[in-house]
Amino acid sequence: MLCERPHGLPFLWTKGDTAMMKALALALWAMGTASAPPSVADDPLTRPMAVERAKQWLAPLPPEKLFGSTYLVGFGGLSVALIDTGEGLVLVDGALPQAAPMILANVRALGFDLKDIKFILSTEPHYDHAGGLAALARDTGATVVASARGADGLRAGAMAEDDPQLAYGGTWPAVARLRVIGDGEALTLGRVEITAHTTPGHTLGSMSWSWTACEGKACKQIVFASSLNPVSADGYRYTSAAGAPFVAAFEKSYRTMDALQCDMLISAHPDNAGEGRFNARPGACRAYAERSRGLLAKRLADEKAGTVK
Repeated sequence: MLCERPHGLPFLWTKGDTAMMKALALALWAMGTASAPPSVADDPLTRPMAVERAKQWLAPLPPEKLFGSTYLVGFGGLSVALIDTGEGLVLVDGALPQAAPMILANVRALGFDLKDIKFILSTEPHYDHAGGLAALARDTGATVVASARGADGLRAGAMAEDDPQLAYGGTWPAVARLRVIGDGEALTLGRVEITAHTTPGHTLGSMSWSWTACEGKACKQIVFASSLNPVSADGYRYTSAAGAPFVAAFEKSYRTMDALQCDMLISAHPDNAGEGRFNARPGACRAYAERSRGLLAKRLADEKAGTVK
């Protein structure tokens, strides 16, 4: 747990004022309030995207221990997790391209060595969660792990042709070094086994992840859930023939989330799971699915009523 000094900065950031100031400067750059990252040449893998949204998505937060060997190294509007397996580190998600230096600064602030990051797990092939993966993989040597459909999008650095948000446009740095993992398959590193759960709907390549974290004899099941928001670009209809596979995919994901043991929920966008950076209330994953069920039902009803753009 982080402690506060009188001026409001946590002790975690007091290991070195230089590191702290660099992280803060990176945060300003990533949110678009500075023209270039400090002491960093133009890097095609970290060029800022979605600058206006980034002000909210990349609101800086200090790295935080969640439970056991699991940490949060992300932001106010985009989650990124770190797992210390004892024989290497695992990151979950990569946020926007410009977020990569801040994520790595947060990992360093926790006292970890970047070369120990072995895998980076992807939740979905959208730029706000996958944009930073190429830079993170390059700078750590880690392998990115994704579903088969997710890997297709990461290799292309672009949304699939059937993506409900395709008309929004936007590409991100492509990922070259990938490992494909299937539904229910486990990735084992050190003392931690991380299970992949396909949770399509928001995209057909979306993947959620679960693992056990322990402190002494107390253990908790942690779930990092992909987005389940039924959102689209203008003109798209979930009630159309093209939308039917997505509606069915959402229903599959709801069943998956309902069945997961879920002591602590991290969602790709933290506010989708409730207040704060995670949800440790009983039934957090079921509530997450129920929220999406309600949004999807409303969306389908609005489409049938002709009130959707």
